[in-house]
Amino acid sequence: MGSRDESGDWVNLGTRAAPKMRQAEFPNADAIVRQGLSDGARPEGAVDVVLVNPPTPDGGLWIRTQHRVGRRTRENMVWPQVSLAQMAALLHPTYTVAVIDANAERMGWGEFARRLEELAPSYYVTQVTGPTLENDMYGCFLAKARGARTIAFGTHVTPIPRETMRPYPALDFVLLGEPDLTLRDLIDHLEARAGERPEEVRTLFDRHDPEHALSLRSDQEPLNLAAIKGLVWRDDGAIIVNPSRPFILDLDDLPHPRHELLPLLSYRMPLIKGPFTFIVTSRGCPAGCTYCIKHVSYQYSVRLRSPEKIIEELWILKSLGIHNIHMYADLFTVNRDQVMALCEGILREGLDIRWTCNSRVDYVDEEMLRMMSRAGCWLISWGIESGNEQILRRARKGAYPAKAKRALRWARQAGIKNWGYFIIGLPGETEETIRETIDFSKSLPLDIALFHVAAPYPGTPFFFEVVKQGWFRAGTRWEQVDMDGGTVLDYPGLSAERLLYWQKRAFREWALRPGPLFTYFKMLISDPSTLRSAIDVGLQHLSWASTDSGQSVA
Repeated sequence: MGSRDESGDWVNLGTRAAPKMRQAEFPNADAIVRQGLSDGARPEGAVDVVLVNPPTPDGGLWIRTQHRVGRRTRENMVWPQVSLAQMAALLHPTYTVAVIDANAERMGWGEFARRLEELAPSYYVTQVTGPTLENDMYGCFLAKARGARTIAFGTHVTPIPRETMRPYPALDFVLLGEPDLTLRDLIDHLEARAGERPEEVRTLFDRHDPEHALSLRSDQEPLNLAAIKGLVWRDDGAIIVNPSRPFILDLDDLPHPRHELLPLLSYRMPLIKGPFTFIVTSRGCPAGCTYCIKHVSYQYSVRLRSPEKIIEELWILKSLGIHNIHMYADLFTVNRDQVMALCEGILREGLDIRWTCNSRVDYVDEEMLRMMSRAGCWLISWGIESGNEQILRRARKGAYPAKAKRALRWARQAGIKNWGYFIIGLPGETEETIRETIDFSKSLPLDIALFHVAAPYPGTPFFFEVVKQGWFRAGTRWEQVDMDGGTVLDYPGLSAERLLYWQKRAFREWALRPGPLFTYFKMLISDPSTLRSAIDVGLQHLSWASTDSGQSVA
């Protein structure tokens, strides 16, 4: 054994004397390497900012979105990354920008790393979700290793920014809530280019954050990250959470998304032949559903885009060859006047498009549905959730089975297809209430139905209830908080295994009937490029396994 003397040399503690041994001087090439890197020219295609939907954890198709969550897509959908295109529009033309949608382009990590080498971005901006957390952080690691500053946004990092950043040192910044203005403000600060903001961007800041001028920085002034609202950052090892940024009150002030940066021809949706994309018509929802993640980012605010701005964007997409649109909103039918005016504008301007949307069953009426159908709406996705009224009341859904039957009947009469979403395992659920939901789903005029297991996403009232009651399964990781990949819930009398059993059984009972089987056959033949994925979807749903109770799912 040995120890160091005051000079740092090793001395022998044994009984026999020994010569002192100096620690070896290892060659130091750090300075030369740093000099070589700093002198090297950036690649010809280098950009200032790259906005990223990274490769998926398992190589399959996933859905990631800033407004909702991350999950495997069982419905054969490739989800357009319009939120990235929107942020790109707010950075252009001051900064050069690129978008990588690795999910849509089926890009693995090797190709993704090569793409980062080609783009050599100064800033790497990515969506982060719970079910893909470590996977998404690997993207940050790759970018950080190549010299980029890394920035994350989304519904996972907003409620738990410190717990996201602490174990992942490759993540430099988090954008809380609505990320658009915070991203622009941060990069302007870091680059000392606030004075180069185009007039429309300056106006946007002036209107929606009147105090922003207090944080502006010129190239002669020191950096003050504490002044940027909505930012989470590191300060000498500490994680600092700044005050929140006000919401953008008038969404019409935002520039149109730069759709041309997206791989538009790669986006797919069931029953659509060819590509489609999103148009965001509003942000926020006034409903109080305890399980819904969208309130984490937007709380209970609702902000609309004008029908005129939406129609302008429709024409832009038409010019890009896109004729199938999903009107993307937390609740598309939240404002009847907006919907009716939009439909009238589409008809008046002769816009030959086919479009889909979502709705609650208590936010429609017969006249509006007929008008939507005339204007090109052919499918509505409905959050129905449960066939048991008490389960819905406890979840503060506010829309009950009788209203669901009525709304879906109106839609069918108007010539609109119905896509229903159901949740197995909300608080209070029993095997008897699940049975009610399955029977209810089979009584509805549905063309497609999907059954998810309830997921307690961080920041939702459901999450806090699960923590308080001790319903989280032991050893839970964020990657397991996924409506499709499994469940983290263990209720007294209703285990995780039983929830998954009932999820699979629900879909099998609903799907293996003549009407649904015909619909899924049409999905298979609607677009040859989706054939393999559609078959995979069916195999996922119809695969059957034994439960831990020893009962076979038959």
